[in-house]
Amino acid sequence: MTVPAGTTLWTPPATARQTTRLGRFLDGVQERTGRVLPDYESAWRWSVEELEEFWAEVWNWADVISHRPPERVLGRRDMPFAQWFPGATLNYAEHALRWPGASVRVHARSQTRAPTDLTGDELAELVGRAQQGLRAAGVGHGDRVVGYLPNIPEALVVHLAAAGLGAIWCSVPAEMGARSVLDRVSQLDPTLLVCVDGYRWGTKTVDRAEAVASVRAGLRPDLTVVQVPYLSSAAPPPAGALSWRQFTADSAPATYEPLPFDHPLVVLFSSGTTGLPKAIVHSHGGLLLEHAKALGLQMDIGEGDTGFWYTTTGWMVWNLLVSGLVVGATVVLFDGDPGWPDLSTQWVVAAETGATLFGTSAGYLAACSRAGLTPGADLDLSALREVTSSGSALTAAAAAWVYEAVGPDLLLASTSGGTDVCSGFVGGSPLSPVHAGEMSCRPLGVATESFDPNGKPLVGEPGELVVTEPMPSMPIGFWGDADGSRYTAAYFDTYPGIWRHGDWLVHTERDTWVVSGRSDATLNRGGVRLGTAEFYSVLDALPEVFDSVVLHLEDPDTAHGWLIVVVAAGATPAEGLPDRVRGALREQLSPRHSPDRVLVTSALSRNSNGKRLEVPLKRVVQGLPVGKAVDMGSLTDPDAFVAAAALVRSTLDLDERSVATR
Repeated sequence: MTVPAGTTLWTPPATARQTTRLGRFLDGVQERTGRVLPDYESAWRWSVEELEEFWAEVWNWADVISHRPPERVLGRRDMPFAQWFPGATLNYAEHALRWPGASVRVHARSQTRAPTDLTGDELAELVGRAQQGLRAAGVGHGDRVVGYLPNIPEALVVHLAAAGLGAIWCSVPAEMGARSVLDRVSQLDPTLLVCVDGYRWGTKTVDRAEAVASVRAGLRPDLTVVQVPYLSSAAPPPAGALSWRQFTADSAPATYEPLPFDHPLVVLFSSGTTGLPKAIVHSHGGLLLEHAKALGLQMDIGEGDTGFWYTTTGWMVWNLLVSGLVVGATVVLFDGDPGWPDLSTQWVVAAETGATLFGTSAGYLAACSRAGLTPGADLDLSALREVTSSGSALTAAAAAWVYEAVGPDLLLASTSGGTDVCSGFVGGSPLSPVHAGEMSCRPLGVATESFDPNGKPLVGEPGELVVTEPMPSMPIGFWGDADGSRYTAAYFDTYPGIWRHGDWLVHTERDTWVVSGRSDATLNRGGVRLGTAEFYSVLDALPEVFDSVVLHLEDPDTAHGWLIVVVAAGATPAEGLPDRVRGALREQLSPRHSPDRVLVTSALSRNSNGKRLEVPLKRVVQGLPVGKAVDMGSLTDPDAFVAAAALVRSTLDLDERSVATR
């Protein structure tokens, strides 16, 4: 289906102002303040120009449980390190568990064990039991608790239990290799680790005993380990570890320690492009308030709704999914191969659980479009009101397919955000039209702009994604970065006092947004960012590989991403080298790190400082002349650089042209 970019696919119904949470919120603001907010654009402008008034309104609308009221909204407005709601005390977990009773709050679906549903009362009881287990292990205020877990109820339970006690949660997905796990969690020196014995991925059985043993060996000797018998209900815990049953044996009501707004809640990890992954610390109040706004207002879900995102515990989206509990929604946890037994699996889960919101990746929607799926006709998706797409730009064709094959009255929100803020920079709203291949709007309270190199806003051409005003969910810092220097360098070196995210985007004339990819060397694999440094830690250890460079390329027509590894192996490369490279990356890192193509060349160039040339090579492969992508005089081997770009282009059949050298 060919649909021109920018084609209007959906417009809000005339009743949207009265029937959506966002519309009613804005009507309330008008009544209380006398402001005139007739449309989304005026509401957005008010939300960033009157930042304190906006977030005070969100605080009241979200009915924040504050054990001590805030002194004001912003104690310090300047970035970095804006200070939000000084003096307030609260607890994220108290808001997630404020919905007791017999209504189902969690649908858990898995390819490893039978379906499970938890009511509000059952979830709260499990959290109370897990808190008793944490206390018995000596976990308290500020201690780190790590989940090496799939997307299952136990991960949610321990996260909320830790949050209630003032401990700090960190989760990594069960499929991640031990080396990648240690690169992350060893930075935190955790007190307790929760893991599984294994899991099923479609028809494949994956045992995690060896990986868990390797992770334990790399952490403190007095680490408490708790094993969930997931693959086999009869699996005994490893020596020196507790079983889940032992850990949750004692019952007690869940408790919630009143904490400052900026008390650490979770640690999420960057992709590790230039070294070890950065440990990004998010606060109780920041995620509570940002997610209440993002879910309740931008996505229009709350009590009576069901939210389902396909995600692992290692993606920022998992934290957004969990926050569905904060706004009173039921959440769907799914663990397994989303392509097994066929491509319709995610739609089947959405239908079976009565999802009102279904979140997935742009690549998945594009694949469904190419396969000709018709989930709207084949399944009962009558409850579904919204589909959200993230991870990469959603193509015009895939967006049109959603309206043709899923439902004509849906809100389709193509979004782009980051682990760094655990939310979105551009996305959708129930009051904004949907245009094919574009993102509808900037979220309320998020001052996104596209800047040129001189810090001037751009319209109609690519620029750097920046945020010119603080967000509550901006990190409170990086773990171990006591003076804040690494945090400041990561986001504020290019435009002092303004957040630079590292994405290229276009602000269109119609006030929509198109994100065109990373402006640095970070890789995006199915919505999960992977750092090149992780790849090189494995590739550099292979004796047959003299040098290497890692690229991620996206086809603008299909949204398919190509993960390319180019290795230099001399004039006579060893037979079978591509397969050994794939195997090493898969085994030592994770299946996501396995490349689509391993290309072998005789030599690769670096710059005069010895740095690899990921970004220049990617830009030349995408069609930029060499002379505009890199200073050829700064290269150790200019001919090798040109040859590598030509090799990638010819392998992918990008076109018939040779690499332009001017």
